Amino acid sequence: MSHLPYRKEKNCLNCDTIVLGSFCQNCGQENIEPKESVWHLISHFFNDVTHFDGKFFSTLKVLITKPGFLSSEYSKGRRTKYLNPIRMYIFTSAIFFFIFFSVYKGETVMNISNTGRSAKSDSIRYEVYKELPHKGPVLSKEEWLVKEKPKGITIAPGNYRSKEQYDSLLKAGIKKHNWFERHLVYKSIELNSKYHDDNKLFIKDMAAKFLHLLPQLFFVLLPLYALLLKIFYFRSKDFYYTDHVIFTIHFYIFLFLVMMFILFLKQLEIYTHFTPISYLSYLLQLYTFFYFYKSMRKFYLQRRGKTILKYFLILNCGLILTVTIFILFFFISVFEI
Repeated sequence: MSHLPYRKEKNCLNCDTIVLGSFCQNCGQENIEPKESVWHLISHFFNDVTHFDGKFFSTLKVLITKPGFLSSEYSKGRRTKYLNPIRMYIFTSAIFFFIFFSVYKGETVMNISNTGRSAKSDSIRYEVYKELPHKGPVLSKEEWLVKEKPKGITIAPGNYRSKEQYDSLLKAGIKKHNWFERHLVYKSIELNSKYHDDNKLFIKDMAAKFLHLLPQLFFVLLPLYALLLKIFYFRSKDFYYTDHVIFTIHFYIFLFLVMMFILFLKQLEIYTHFTPISYLSYLLQLYTFFYFYKSMRKFYLQRRGKTILKYFLILNCGLILTVTIFILFFFISVFEI
């Protein structure tokens, strides 16, 4: 409630309804003076923040300590004392991806781009090559490197050096590709032209693009996971699709919190060089699976045997769904660079 004085006039400034009390019975707006001082503005801001913080941390405590309880409470209509799940999802996902992209701004991309052959591995492979029996003269290291150079960026079968060459093969009927295969070949030719057969630069750019698509990927998967739950619990007439969405959102929030903590542990391990910290990360990952099972038991209230069976079926179907969407986003990444 605001500390500003109430208006003498009884018409609501928001909807012009005649107000019978302190609040408009039509839209709920408080009938106070619209002009406020800087102090009122600042105090209002801090009241909102502390109110949000209070609800956030109390909701967070319940979410972590009581798997599935928040979703059950929301389904039963007990919502006032907990933070709205959508607001909480937006807040935690924003914080997680801010931390994730701060930590992996260049590190992951550079690690991925360095998965090509290093100078040391080239030397080792060349020494192995020299020891092998040869019919002709042994190539020098420089000649061998030229021969062993990757044949360009290929995301489709074949190694076509120009669009004209490929089109001529299609026209002659030597190659018979469908619409999707043709576009993959065209993209391969375009990428070779753009990156001049530099696989490392291509992988770096593609990894960076894919990483920045992760928030959208998580968002796309959320309603699909909820649909998967709906399919497995289609006989439960008490649960609507939105109930499964809320259940999935709460699990997402928990997942974001766990991943944030794992990121923190990884950075701590890097700075302290204390290897056993990694074991705690593995335990957290395992606990995530147990948390999901406990959430299902609490929310859907089915017997242990039936819950375990559905749990493993949902995990397997969820894995297939995740891999499918990952592949889709991979191709989106390729076609957007």
